[in-house]
Amino acid sequence: MSTDPTEVPNVLIVEDEMILRMRAVDIVEDAGFCPIEAVNADEAISVLESRSDISLLMTDIQMPGSIDGLKLAHAVHERWPSIKIILVSGQVKPSEAERPANSRFFGKPLGVEQMITELQAMVGAGALKIVPTASDWTLGGALDAAQTAASPSRSEQEASLSAENDSLRLLLEQAEIDARALIIQAGIDAEQRSAADKLQKLILGELHHRVKNTLAMVSAIASQSFRGAPSIEHGQKAMEGRLLALGRAHDLLLQVSWADASLTHTLSSATEPYDSQGGRRFHFNGPDIRITSVAVIALAMTFNELCTNTTKFGALSVPTGRVEISWAIDELTQRLRLVWTERGGPVVEPPTRRSFGTRMMGSLGQQLAGQVSLAYEPRGFVYALDVPLSSVAAVV
Repeated sequence: MSTDPTEVPNVLIVEDEMILRMRAVDIVEDAGFCPIEAVNADEAISVLESRSDISLLMTDIQMPGSIDGLKLAHAVHERWPSIKIILVSGQVKPSEAERPANSRFFGKPLGVEQMITELQAMVGAGALKIVPTASDWTLGGALDAAQTAASPSRSEQEASLSAENDSLRLLLEQAEIDARALIIQAGIDAEQRSAADKLQKLILGELHHRVKNTLAMVSAIASQSFRGAPSIEHGQKAMEGRLLALGRAHDLLLQVSWADASLTHTLSSATEPYDSQGGRRFHFNGPDIRITSVAVIALAMTFNELCTNTTKFGALSVPTGRVEISWAIDELTQRLRLVWTERGGPVVEPPTRRSFGTRMMGSLGQQLAGQVSLAYEPRGFVYALDVPLSSVAAVV
């Protein structure tokens, strides 16, 4: 890798899913550019209004907020016509006529090699020259050639995901056919059948979107787990833990029909696998509130990283350690403050590198429009989250 003295172009990434946004950051950095992050269109507009050095906008289409990604792209094209635009989505595929002029579209999950090539074609070669090697997709060149030869390439990964998507499409189409046949067999009249067909299409469409989005998240988790791992074994364990955490969050949401869930249950579900034989090494203190599905997944994934770190290096790496998790709501400012405090463990030393887990902890603050602080105090690590209540709590 060599550094070019020319100014590094900035790419504005707009993605509401925390893990997918982190993956997009990696892609932009690998292309040799500087990523600027935004969670929604409103935040993106604020960034664009405050600076004049954005070369390209890369935005998801489906996003919460006042406007979606497609409308954001048109607004940016009208106000800042020099900014290049890339649109991504796992659900819709806008036609060329629906997109701003000279914009590009990519479906999720993103093909890494293709995205890097497209970014460099649209903006330039970038300031960092990445010399591709067979080991880049997994361990950043940390493994030897023998280990790498046994690992799948990016193209093989993408082909596998493409095959999964094709299989998913066929299964969904068959499910639609089977559902229609059952309705006919049940003797439902034409009007009811039409209503049932519409409902079935809505359900299948939503299912398809959720599964494709989950596939994109799995792809991102896999890539980031191996990205800086010291060995294949470490990468596999990290990926397995993150996928299990994602699965537990989905189980929790399924229990409430993918609506709002309990904050206490979300935290206890995330920490339970790390509580040795029910030894009550995690202590909770705070009022229970209902939180959105977005907050459930973000908190579950972040707490998985906190739990993994404390069992390896922190308080729970020794029998006498414990973790206190407390939270409170400031009624005056309408903010939620949550603090994770480790006590009784070994002397804490700050990490020598910023890992994927550390990045995820910090990203939670941006995901929920607040702030995160990490304090490596000698007597115990402290993680604090301070966010607006409106970004977490479900609307009653």
